[in-house]
Parts: sequence; C-alpha cells; structure tokens
Amino acid sequence: MFETDALRLLVTVARTGSFTKAALHLNYTQSAVSRRIATLEQEAGGPLFERLPRGVRLNPAGRALHRHAMEVLDRLSRAEQELSALHAGHGGLLHLGAFPTANISLVPAALRAFRQARRDVEVMAVEGASGVLTAGLADGALDVAVVSDYPSGLPSGDGVTTTPLCEDDLLVALSREHRLAGSAVIDLAELSDEAWLQSAYGDRPTMLADACARAGFTPRKVIRIAEWTGKFGYAAAGLGVALVPSLAARAVPDGIVLRRLTDPALRRTVHVALPAAPLPSALVLRDLLRESCRPEPVRERDASGWADRS
Repeated sequence: MFETDALRLLVTVARTGSFTKAALHLNYTQSAVSRRIATLEQEAGGPLFERLPRGVRLNPAGRALHRHAMEVLDRLSRAEQELSALHAGHGGLLHLGAFPTANISLVPAALRAFRQARRDVEVMAVEGASGVLTAGLADGALDVAVVSDYPSGLPSGDGVTTTPLCEDDLLVALSREHRLAGSAVIDLAELSDEAWLQSAYGDRPTMLADACARAGFTPRKVIRIAEWTGKFGYAAAGLGVALVPSLAARAVPDGIVLRRLTDPALRRTVHVALPAAPLPSALVLRDLLRESCRPEPVRERDASGWADRS
C-alpha cells in the first residue's frame, strides 16, 4: 500500500522534473525528497524515475504508478470537497426516513419546499416503521427521520434526539353504509361489537387496547392487517373499522368516512428525529417539516367535491 503523501510527492516530482524543485514547491529539503522517493521505489519494487544530468523523468513503471496516483488523488480530492460541502450544508446527499402515513402529505410538502430552498442537496428517502428508522439514525444510515409514538410508544436510539412536530388525532374509519357513518362524533363504546382492523393487538400494549379498556370493553374480533390499503379495503367493504391518523385523511378512498372519537387520548405525536451531530441540511428540512405539519381536516366527498367535517 502506498501512502497518500508519497503519491503526492511522486506527482509533484514528475510535474517539476526535479527533486530540488519539488522540494521547494512542497517546502521540504532536497535530501528529504530523495529519501522519500527512494522508499517509494522500494515499495514499488524498482526505480520509478530516470536520473538525468539535469533533473529526472518517469520511467515506464513510474508512468504506470503516476497514472494510478492521479486517479487516487483526484478521488480523494473530490471526496474531501464533497464532505466539506456536506458538513457546511452545501450539496451532498441527505438520507431521510419516514413512517408510512407521514409520506401521504406531510413529508412530500416539506420536500417540495426543501427542493426549492436547497437544489444542491439530493434527498434519498426511505419508508419504515418508527423503530426501524430510529435504529437507522443510531447506525448512521439516516440523517433525519419522521417518527411517531403510535401504535406502541416512541422508540429510542443511542445518540438520537426527538423533537415534537405536531399532534395528530386518531379517527375511526367506517364504511359509508355503517350505522354510525352519519354521526359527527362517536363514543368508542358504540363500536364495542365491531371487528377492528389492526396490525397488532394483545402481544404488546397498543393505543387501541388502552382506549378500549378505558371504554370498558375488549374488541370481539381483531383482524390483523398491517398495510393501510388493506385496512381501507376491509373498512370500505364493511368488514371492520380502524383507527386512522388524520395525516392519512387525503388517502382515504371514497367508500370510507372518517369520524372523530370522544376519547381525547386518541391522538399521537409526530416527531422529527436527528442524530447527535445533525447535518445543516437536515436542520433545514426539520424546520420545513414543522411548517408542513398541519394534519388534514376530516373530510368526506359529496357530489360537489370535498366538504370539511372538522
């Protein structure tokens, strides 16, 4: 393995054609340059320069190593520039993670504003559960993440800090033919006989389990469905009801209505999570997420379009 300083010295000697001139250029002594080149030639397995009456020039082995040295030094220079720009908040990549319903409207709105503000930064976005995203921040795979405490609490990670963005009410999704579809607000106890569409229940504490316990019942049936498209499909068909964050209101299909619940504890907190030493561009995106974190109003579609029911 060749040291970077030795490769730089090789390039400088080749450019100047002289150990003496290279020494002046690099603020070395001529004897130091001669010794370092001699060591490099030993590492390379033979001479790299032809010694001439007035100066030196690369021999075939020297030209081969010089070509690689130029490539290596160029890549290192570009890496240094990219890292410097990235840490200064200019350019580079920004790795963002978000939980699924945040990607319906909150994150896209913030990214649209971020693209206008920071065209020099490329965002690499991934979707995942809050716990997975927090682990990604702790491991250095992500630079910023949007996470929530729903359904089973806010995850933690080494060196990860979280800041609340907004409160997001949890609503109930019902088929349009449901007996309570016309109600403005529903008490959870009125849904005690319903089948609930939930990704998990009973194996760990969940917000739904706690809310049902406060209302004095245990769901008679839980249909385990993880994806929102599946939950919406079952709810629209009248096969069950589901808790839906208001951030997801824009994605609700026509066959479903969203209704508020009387339990004030049925809400989640959306957070922005950052590593201990966040990138400047991550802080810019954090501020834009704050501006964009306005949950959708509860709406239903009628003949004239969207009508607010908030």
